[in-house]
Amino acid sequence: MMLQGLPADGTGPRLSPLVALELAADAKEEAVAWLLGRIRDKQQNGGADLLVEQLGPGAGAQEKDNPNMFVVGASRQRLLSGAEDVGLFKEYSDGSMRAFTCTNKHQFKDFKGDGDSFLSTAECQYVIKHELDTLRAKDETHVPGYSQAKLYPGKSIIRRLQSKGILIQVFPLHESEELKRLSFTWYKRVKLSFQPLDEIRHYYGEGQALYFSFLEYFTLALLPMALIGLPYYLFDWDDYDKYVVFAVFNVVWCTVILELWKRWSASLAYKWGTLSRKKAFEEPRSGFHGVLGFNPVTGREEPTYPNARRLLRIYLVSLPFVLLCLYLSLYVMMIYFQMEGWALSVHDADPGFWTGVLLFVPSIIYAVVIEIMNLIYRYAAEFLTGWENHRLESSYQNHLVLKVLVFNFFNCFASLFYIAFAMQDMVLLRQSLATLLITSQILNQCMEAFLPYWLQRRRNKKMIRRAQKRRSTEGRELLLKEQVCLEADMSTYLGTFDDYLELFLLFGYVSLFSCVYPLAAVLVVLNNITELYSDAFKMCHVFKRPFSDPAANIGVWQLAFEAMSVIAVVTNCALIGLSPQVKGYFPESDTQLILWTVAVEHGLLAFKFILTFLIPDVPKHIQIKLARQEFESLGALKKKAGRRRFLALAESTCMQ
Repeated sequence: MMLQGLPADGTGPRLSPLVALELAADAKEEAVAWLLGRIRDKQQNGGADLLVEQLGPGAGAQEKDNPNMFVVGASRQRLLSGAEDVGLFKEYSDGSMRAFTCTNKHQFKDFKGDGDSFLSTAECQYVIKHELDTLRAKDETHVPGYSQAKLYPGKSIIRRLQSKGILIQVFPLHESEELKRLSFTWYKRVKLSFQPLDEIRHYYGEGQALYFSFLEYFTLALLPMALIGLPYYLFDWDDYDKYVVFAVFNVVWCTVILELWKRWSASLAYKWGTLSRKKAFEEPRSGFHGVLGFNPVTGREEPTYPNARRLLRIYLVSLPFVLLCLYLSLYVMMIYFQMEGWALSVHDADPGFWTGVLLFVPSIIYAVVIEIMNLIYRYAAEFLTGWENHRLESSYQNHLVLKVLVFNFFNCFASLFYIAFAMQDMVLLRQSLATLLITSQILNQCMEAFLPYWLQRRRNKKMIRRAQKRRSTEGRELLLKEQVCLEADMSTYLGTFDDYLELFLLFGYVSLFSCVYPLAAVLVVLNNITELYSDAFKMCHVFKRPFSDPAANIGVWQLAFEAMSVIAVVTNCALIGLSPQVKGYFPESDTQLILWTVAVEHGLLAFKFILTFLIPDVPKHIQIKLARQEFESLGALKKKAGRRRFLALAESTCMQ
């Protein structure tokens, strides 16, 4: 809930809170006063020039409540100047997207009056987060009251306070009325229409909107495959006729949808002003440590860590650990095949209903074990990646994604590859794929939808009842402050990593082996629909509101999906080569069959890369708009340079 009209310091402008700060309950008073002073101080003095107010005693009526809760806001002019500092793009009067500047603010389309509603709440919160993150130590040697919390000139204050546990969390506040409208149009009514992506982007930012856009796009892209696969599955046609045709369709489908997605995401990014937006200079991660030195780019003091030592940690510790985990995964897979063989022998000895059910038990157990192993490995991968001590958050995320993807791919698909190409048992492949897919979807829905829903609703009802009891004894202002404490106790949203990982694995199940189980696309469509509604609910009612992420695309996940599509081409070509129809053309020579299969595979890969080249990532009309903006920018720079030369010449003439 957005709070309105709190006095900032008793004499200054009234504060409209946008962001909340929670410091440790036992934080030293001198540290708190120092932080508040730096937040309020003018920019020319090294401060953030923001408004901050401590929540009153009404919010701390119980002993367990934290008294060190603060809300942060900013004046309208400060938000506009901050929007210029972060390079925010907004729609210009001619319909193009341009970087916002205060000098030309009235030339932007939606700027009216004093710009009261020009910036969305998410954009305002992003500006405040940027200003807080850029607060840096000046001549302080340590955080006041904490001699062990060392500081040096240029060190990020917020990151140091977080790493030392003095600052517990920083989170943006919900706006209740806007959230109600978004919830109603997003998930509270069943409708056959697209998601309100512009509203999602307006409230949560571009990163979240792109994820939900990709989820929606992936679901729609699966519809042709589901519509084709359903009759294939229902009618009792020959299995091998079935999967050869479907494998050919898979090869084209997985290439085309990813190329068209890049065009669609580029269109959204241009519309939202992030396509041509330059990335801000990355600061060191809060967990990065090392010997104090100088950054050659910024000239500021910051920790330095030898890259050679990091590489030693990666190749001598992390890589062997990953290989060990892959070996353990392979060992578990062999146990699964032993269980499968035992169940098959029992069924052959005494065919019946219960022994038929027993055939599915090993696959179900294996699917559950896979999910448990993936979860345990995820925690280990996060620990190892943090221990590698990457300087930048982007580098940390890339190494983490690589570790997790390699293990999850091997853990989830190794058994299917073994069944398909070592055992060449298409019946068992279909059974294993169906069991793994259905079991993983049921587990994910329970963990991601039903369990969080039940726990959070139970906890939130208890908190709301506690707040309502205070209504008669506390004023409305203090009741609104209690809402900040309620949001502080909500779960923290950890980003889209797990969401994209789940979609990546589902994409793998469909693109790699759905030719032998055409119903896979139908199951993934149903899963994605429920995922969309459950994710929307969690964003609105379970998690704290995340800070806006001005993303232009889905980042490293685009490369992951494209790599999966290449593997899908090879896999489907190999499955085609194993079909009896294709083998019938080479009855006497397996070598010729292999050579022809490899040749066709290389031809299809060449076709895939040609198709990738022919379909531009950015639509033509957007390329023209970007080129026009670049041309106008160069012209403006030339005019400025010419004016400066003219003034310099005139000044020198007058002096003569």
